[in-house]
Amino acid sequence: MKVFEETLYDSVSQCFRIDKLYYESKTEHQHLMIFHNAFLGRVMTLDGIVQTTERDEFIYHEMMAHVPLLAHGGAREVLIIGGGDGAMLREVCRHPGVERIVMVEIDRQVIELAKEYLPNHSAGAFEDPRLELVISDGMAFVKACEAERFDVIISDSTDPIGPGEVLFSDDFYRECRRILRPDGVMTTQNGVPFFQLDEVRDTRERMGRHFRDQTFYAAAVPTYHGGIMTFGWGSNDPALRQVPVETLAGRLAEAGFTTRYYTPEIHVASFALPRYVLDAIQ
Repeated sequence: MKVFEETLYDSVSQCFRIDKLYYESKTEHQHLMIFHNAFLGRVMTLDGIVQTTERDEFIYHEMMAHVPLLAHGGAREVLIIGGGDGAMLREVCRHPGVERIVMVEIDRQVIELAKEYLPNHSAGAFEDPRLELVISDGMAFVKACEAERFDVIISDSTDPIGPGEVLFSDDFYRECRRILRPDGVMTTQNGVPFFQLDEVRDTRERMGRHFRDQTFYAAAVPTYHGGIMTFGWGSNDPALRQVPVETLAGRLAEAGFTTRYYTPEIHVASFALPRYVLDAIQ
């Protein structure tokens, strides 16, 4: 029996049975593997760390996309950093009010292989005419932006290891704040705090320097071992994370799509953090 053992932590690991191996090779930037697991469906890993599974990806992608977009309520231009599997793009595309989506992914092979082996992740989103796909380093892209401004920025990065490390830096948050409109919001992948509490502290310190309202919200994604997962939140308008349930429900109804995890009630509740996380960031 073949087994994939995740290597994210030194002292704790989780294992996934490999029922069928679809692909394994080194891309230009990282080691990529796609296999089938009888319970989770198709699984993608990068550099020994599980990135996404067919079974529960909707939780992560709905929460990271719909929380900022529905909180904003009028986003027209959205920047996605990372997200090569296409599922974040899929969820952003569900918002009819969004007129332009710029997606910056460093590894073209992740996109091509996800299209081939994880087609339900993108579900045709790469063909959306609103998309401008840029194959580039995310940090280099935001630094090079001059006149461009965005309403929502979503940093759908890997963990702060290898290619994803720079996307957790002080410089990256500063540049993102610069190209975000005054009423905009930024969200980031921020790990599982039970095991990665230092990552939460670092984001609080670095991101907090550049946004008047910086905090985290959370969701439980079974694949990401260790309890809740946090998402970094940065905005200069504190009112954006205090939008009433009724208003969120109205915006969701107007957008005209249904969700599998996200609800307006979960949206509001997701900003309530456990004591150990609050202690770490205060």
